[in-house]
Amino acid sequence: MTFSESIFFVKEQLQRLYDESEASFISDRLLEHITGLPREKRFLKPHQQLTPDQQSRLQSYVERLLEHEPLQYVLQESWFAGMKFYVDQRVLIPRPETEELTEWLISHCRFPLGELNIIDIGTGSGCIAIVLKSRLKKATVWAADVSAAALEVARKNAEYFKTPIYFLQMNFLEQEDFSQLPLFDFIISNPPYISELEKPFLSKNVVLYEPHSALFVPGHDPLIFYKKLITFGKMKLKPGGMIFAEIHDNTGPDVLQLFQDAGYTAEIKKDMQGKERMVKGILS
Repeated sequence: MTFSESIFFVKEQLQRLYDESEASFISDRLLEHITGLPREKRFLKPHQQLTPDQQSRLQSYVERLLEHEPLQYVLQESWFAGMKFYVDQRVLIPRPETEELTEWLISHCRFPLGELNIIDIGTGSGCIAIVLKSRLKKATVWAADVSAAALEVARKNAEYFKTPIYFLQMNFLEQEDFSQLPLFDFIISNPPYISELEKPFLSKNVVLYEPHSALFVPGHDPLIFYKKLITFGKMKLKPGGMIFAEIHDNTGPDVLQLFQDAGYTAEIKKDMQGKERMVKGILS
C-alpha cells in the first residue's frame, strides 16, 4: 500500500463514523504517526510503499478507531499547552478548556516569582501540574489523585518533561488526608462533575474508554467535589490564596453560590466556546 493509497483507505473507513473533515484530520495524524513524516513530505512521495509493519499497525489503528476508541488512546499521545503528553485509558484525555483553566491560573501569578506552592487535585495525566511547573519553574507543585494507575501515567510524563513534582495518592473526599499537606497559594482542579444520569447522553468514545472515576461523581451530588474544594481551601490556602476549578457548563450559578456562601470572592469564566466552564474563588 502506497502513501497515497493508505490515506484514501483510512479516510474511506473512518467516514463510517466521522464526517469528511474529521476523517481527513484523523487519517493525516495516523499516517504521520506511523511514517514519521508530515503531510507535505508524504505528498512528495505518493508512490512510496508502507512497510509491512507500518501497514499492519495502520490496519490495527483503524480497527480500534472503528470501535469508537479515541485517537489519543490509539496513538498514546495528546497535545496540551504545546506539549505532547503520554495518555492511555488510565487517565482522561486533556481538553482545551482545561488548558484555558491552567492559563487562567498562570495569569494571576506575579513575576518574578517568589516562594509559591500549588496543588493540582485529580491530576490524571499530570498535564496541569507539569505545565505549571514548566512555566513557573520556581514554584513547588504538588499533584494528587485517588488512582494509583493515573499517578503512574503522571509520573511517566513528569519524568519525560523533567519536571520535579510531589505526587500523592489521596482520596480527596476523605478529609483526614489533608493533614499531610502544606499551605498553598493556588489550588487547581478538574474534578469529576458529571452525574451518572447523564451517561446515556455522552458519546461512546467517552463512556466506553475514559476512566469513569475521573468523569462521574460518586452518588447523586454533582457538586460534591466543589464543596470539598471549598473546605480544603479554608484549611490549606494561604490568606488571599485562590482556587481554580473546571465546572460543568450547566452548574455555573450553583457553584458560584457555593463559593460565595462560604465567604470566597468568586467569579465564573467562559471558555472560548462561550460556555461557563471555570470558577475562581479567592479566600478573603
